[in-house]
Amino acid sequence: MVGVAILETRGHMTHLRFLFASAVFLASFLLFLVEPIAARQLLPALGGSATVWITCLVFFQTALLLGYLYAHWLAPRSSFMVHLSLLLLAVAAAILWVLRTPLMVDGAAHPTLTVFSALSLSIGLPFLVLSSTSPLLQVWWARVETGKIPYRLYALSNVGSLLALALYPSVIEPRFTLHAQRIAWCCGFAVFAILSTLLAIRTRSTTAASLQAIAANDLSAPRSPRTHKLLWVLLPMGAAMQLSAVTSYVTGNLAAIPLLWILPLGVYLLTLILAFQFRVLLPWGVISRFMVVMLSALAYSLTKATGAWPLWLSILFFLVALFFTCIFCHSAATALRPQRASEATLFYLCFAAGGALGSFLVGIAAPLVFTSNLDLPITFLVTALLALVVNWRGHWSQRLLWVVASAAMLVLVFMVRHAYERNTIVAVRNFYASLRVTQAPFSYPGTTVRTLMNGSIQHGSQFFGSNELRHIPTTYYAIDSGVSLAFRFCCGSRTRNIGVIGLGAGTLAAYGRPGDHIRFYDINPAVPAIAQNTFTYIRDSAAQIQIVEGDARTSLARESSQHFDVLVVDAFSGDAIPIHLLTIEALALYRRHLAPNGILGFHISNRHVDLAPAIALLAASAGMQARRVSTNSTRQPGEYTSTWILVTADPDFFTQPALSAVARVPEIKPGLKVWTDDYSALLPLIRW
Repeated sequence: MVGVAILETRGHMTHLRFLFASAVFLASFLLFLVEPIAARQLLPALGGSATVWITCLVFFQTALLLGYLYAHWLAPRSSFMVHLSLLLLAVAAAILWVLRTPLMVDGAAHPTLTVFSALSLSIGLPFLVLSSTSPLLQVWWARVETGKIPYRLYALSNVGSLLALALYPSVIEPRFTLHAQRIAWCCGFAVFAILSTLLAIRTRSTTAASLQAIAANDLSAPRSPRTHKLLWVLLPMGAAMQLSAVTSYVTGNLAAIPLLWILPLGVYLLTLILAFQFRVLLPWGVISRFMVVMLSALAYSLTKATGAWPLWLSILFFLVALFFTCIFCHSAATALRPQRASEATLFYLCFAAGGALGSFLVGIAAPLVFTSNLDLPITFLVTALLALVVNWRGHWSQRLLWVVASAAMLVLVFMVRHAYERNTIVAVRNFYASLRVTQAPFSYPGTTVRTLMNGSIQHGSQFFGSNELRHIPTTYYAIDSGVSLAFRFCCGSRTRNIGVIGLGAGTLAAYGRPGDHIRFYDINPAVPAIAQNTFTYIRDSAAQIQIVEGDARTSLARESSQHFDVLVVDAFSGDAIPIHLLTIEALALYRRHLAPNGILGFHISNRHVDLAPAIALLAASAGMQARRVSTNSTRQPGEYTSTWILVTADPDFFTQPALSAVARVPEIKPGLKVWTDDYSALLPLIRW
């Protein structure tokens, strides 16, 4: 009978452990699956800026901190009814999120507040419950088994998170609409709520003897010193700063692909798994030395143009560097984790506080403090200083190595700042972009060229010192470009009504003729002042010019029909058009504002994404014709190679000889689906 009782007890414990593991894994899977789903819904209101994702990351890290704070408060108490009540409210909130149709609010004026309020009202409560699961269930496990905190459950939770991030862009996004994704996620959350309820009921019967045994184990274990607790915050802060800075740099300068932030976040989670599960096996000395090498390589890359590299190589370079810096910070933090079970939730709380602080410093504070983008060099400096602190008690060679590395990173900060300021006459940074206007001599005698830069992407230029060159359209808008052909052949000699989504330097105003009307739309409030005061295209234009601030789709939805002869879609977030401007709903809105047989001009020049098949499919779905116009010559001063897609319902427009000679029917990729506000898949169009 005793043997049977032992077997029954073992079976019960095995079943209970399975429930614990399942709940932790599912919670983390749902936690990181809901992040891209919820964030994607914000794009129509915020213009698709890469900063949307960084701000979302700040929200998620902050919500994670609140979840850990809740777990820290609940852990020493037997308030199971509080947790069950919160679970019930979270399920109700998830159902409301699924049933409620996302509204296209105008968040351009206060974008950060829009992100935080929208995410809080939609997924805030479910996210808080999910984020509290891992630390809370580890404490419950320790009570049931009267042992130490099972830190391996944290590694398991990060495996679930990593799986969610891997599946979303590769499987979920290409096959399911956003509404279907929300429904499936809500069903998964309901399953999680059931598992959590079962565990709460099972662990509620924890005996007083078990609690006394845990307290006795705590008394026999040493208390964590204050320096360790401080490093519990600072080391995760360094890793989170690396994650945010690398994500911001990659999405803003290499490729403006909204979900590209998943790759850095996946590497970040991988380092958490390795640090918590295999910390003893990690070669600490090798990691430390590799981190020095990668920091040096990244610092060198900031002074060189990586735009000519293949996309996969550029991304791989930054991901490898991110891996070594994060594995260093996370391994150093887990080496200091507490031995007392009562301090476990405090450890996770400090860990989450560091993550929230690091993402806040890069995502919120840096754009407010610095006019130039110094995020990466400052992050390198912080990482080097943290490594110096961690290695200070080690061998003298390690101390010397990190003293030199810290000094080098400090020099790098000033070098990058000097590089940004060189030839810069205007520098502005806000939520939407880090903008600079540079002025440099041109090859023509007495001529200078001013260029508007968004990160490393050029968004327009103009010549000064020569009246002959000052009025010519440059860069992607030269006289043989697709948009020039649209202006030239749309209306004959009559006056034209033109709409332009995306202002930039205002170059298209150079095409204005007396009597023409050109209406610009731009979401970035800093751009109109630059275009009007630093460049002269708008002031010199013969056309009547209007500038409408705010997201173009939101503004167009509020306006009566403008009857545009040509509507140009040239709103670039980094190096590509935001997806929400290329959907069926967006096209229907554009057509409402077009004159009969009006022309749409999509500017798709970029290095990493071929948008032509998606736009061709979009045009075909509306019964319109699409043609690709590419210019590979640079005959004019300041002209760049460019690619435009012209779309119209006019059956005779592309039969004109000058157009038929250069306009080509774009290829439509097999299996590609037309994009909607509820569905898009950018992965098949990436030029790796």
